[in-house]
Amino acid sequence: MSQTKYIFVSGGVISGLGKGVTSASLGVLLQSRGYKLSVIKCESYLNIDSGTINPIEHGDPFLCDDGLEADLDLGTYERFLGLKVGRKNFTTMGQVYQTIIEKERNMEYGGKTVDAIPMIPNEIIERIKKAGEGSDICLVELGGTAGEYQNVYNYEAARMMKLFYPDDVIHIHVSYVPVPKHLGEPKSKPTQLSIRFLNMAGIQPDFLVLRSDSQIDNLRREKIAIQCNIRSDRIVENLDVTSVYEIPLLFAEQQFDEKVLQLLRLPLNQSDLREWNDLVSKINTKRFSKVRVAIVGKYISTGSFQLQDSYLSLIEALKHASWFAEIGVDITFVNAEEIEKNGADEYLADVSGIIVPIGWGSRGVEGKIEAIRYARENKIPYLGLCYGMQLACVEYARNVLGIYDAHTEEVDPSTKNKIIHSIPFDPRYQTIKGKGVSMRLGAFDCIIKKDSLAYQIYQKYGIGEHVESGDLKVSERHRHRFEFNNVYRKVFEENGFIFSGNSPDNFFVEMIELGKDMHPFFIATQAHPEYKSTPIKPHPIFIEFIITCRTSRKN
Repeated sequence: MSQTKYIFVSGGVISGLGKGVTSASLGVLLQSRGYKLSVIKCESYLNIDSGTINPIEHGDPFLCDDGLEADLDLGTYERFLGLKVGRKNFTTMGQVYQTIIEKERNMEYGGKTVDAIPMIPNEIIERIKKAGEGSDICLVELGGTAGEYQNVYNYEAARMMKLFYPDDVIHIHVSYVPVPKHLGEPKSKPTQLSIRFLNMAGIQPDFLVLRSDSQIDNLRREKIAIQCNIRSDRIVENLDVTSVYEIPLLFAEQQFDEKVLQLLRLPLNQSDLREWNDLVSKINTKRFSKVRVAIVGKYISTGSFQLQDSYLSLIEALKHASWFAEIGVDITFVNAEEIEKNGADEYLADVSGIIVPIGWGSRGVEGKIEAIRYARENKIPYLGLCYGMQLACVEYARNVLGIYDAHTEEVDPSTKNKIIHSIPFDPRYQTIKGKGVSMRLGAFDCIIKKDSLAYQIYQKYGIGEHVESGDLKVSERHRHRFEFNNVYRKVFEENGFIFSGNSPDNFFVEMIELGKDMHPFFIATQAHPEYKSTPIKPHPIFIEFIITCRTSRKN
C-alpha cells in the first residue's frame, strides 16, 4: 500500500498537446479540495537537463531555485500550483542512464547482470516515489507521445507502478481530435490509434482527455468510448480556450476532479475555487487601455514559423502583469538580425516598450545593442533581462562613455575593453556545466539600494527583506556565464549610470538603471524575474514596466 497516490498523464497523436497544462489544471482542482500535491516530469531525451537544448528546438528551459534547467512544463506547474519545483521534480533518460552506469561501476548491483528491464524502469520508479514523498497526490507527466521508441521505459515504469499499487495509481491519456476543414467533422481515428499504442505498452487509461477546437458530440464520444475501451463518463473535453488558466474551471464543470478522487478512493473534500474564479474573471475583463511591447530576440523563427515557446516564461510574466494592472498588452517579436539589416526605427518606432531578453552567442547581438540605444535615446521604457542587462552596459559604454570597442568577452574575446567578462570559477557562485564552461545557476540574493527605482518597485509590492543599511534584500534566479567587469564601475557611475543591485558581497552587479531625470523607465537585471511570476502573484518589475509603458508613451 502506497501512502501517496499517483496520477500518470501521457499524451498521443502530436507533441505540444498540453499534457502539462492538463495535469496542472487537474492539480488546481485537487489543491482546491485541500490535497497536498507534488509533480514530476519524465523526459525521454538523453540530455541531463534542458539547459543545453536550443530553445528553438524544445522551448524555453525553465529555471528553478536550485539551479535546475528543466522542461518548460515545470514552469506550468509553478504558475498553476504555486509549487517550488526543482531537481526531484524532473528526470530525463540521460539522468537515468548516467545513474545506472555509475551504480554499475561502483558495484552497487552486487555483480548482477544490469539488464534494461527491470533496471531502467526501477530507477524511474524510485525517482517518481522520491518526488511524491510527503504529498497526498503526485502528478507524473510522461514526455513525448505514446508509441515513441524512446519512451518505452517511462511507460514501462507506469505499467509496473499500476501493477505494484493497483489502488493508488491511475492513468490519464491526453489525445487530439482534429476537425479537418475539408471534412467539417471531428475525426476520432488518431485517438483510437494512440490508445492502441498505449495498450501495446500494457496500459489501459482510466480517463481520456480530448483536445480539440470543436465540441465532441455524443455520436463521436460513444464511438471513442467503444473503440478505446473506456467509459464515456470518463472522457473529458479540453477545448481551445482564450487562456489556459480557464481550463481548471472547464474541468470542474465536468466533475473531473470528483471522478478522479472517487477512483483513487479519496474523500471528496469541499472545493474552494474563489481565487481561481477571480483570476479568470480578471483575465476576461475588457481592457480599454493597451500597450505594444517589442521583444527583441534571436530565438524566434523556426523554418517559416514563429516560435513563442522560446520565450514562454517572459510572455506569461507580461500577461500576469497585464491582468493585474488592467492594461492590455500586444506583444510583437522583433528579430534582432533584422534590426542589424534595416535599423531599429523600422521595427520599434510605434512600440510602447522594449524588452531584450536572454540570449547566447554573437548572432543578433548588434541588433540588440541598437534596440537598446533606440530605447534609451527615445525614452522608450526598457527592460533588460540577463543578456539584456549585459548588452545595456555595452551600449552605454560605447555611445555615452565613448569606449567604442566596448563589448562582451563572450562575443569578442580579443577586445581591449571587456565590459562583460568571465571570472575564475568559484563553487560558492558557479556550477560546472561542461568542459570549460561554468555558470551561475539558481536563486541568489541581491541587495537593492535604497531610493533606486528597483527599490521602489520591490518595496511597493512588499517583496524583500530590509537590511541594517536600509537597503532591501531580494532573491532572484540566475542563468548566465559572464559578469559585469568591476574595473569599469567608477566611470559608469560618474556618468549617470546606476548600479542599483549588487550581490551581498558587492562583487556581482545584479541590477542597473538610469535615473528618472534621464529616462522614464530604464532598468535591467542579470537575473530572471520572469521565472518567478505567477498569475496569482505577478512579478512587480513587469507590473511597473507595463504601467510605465502606458503612462510614458501614447499609441
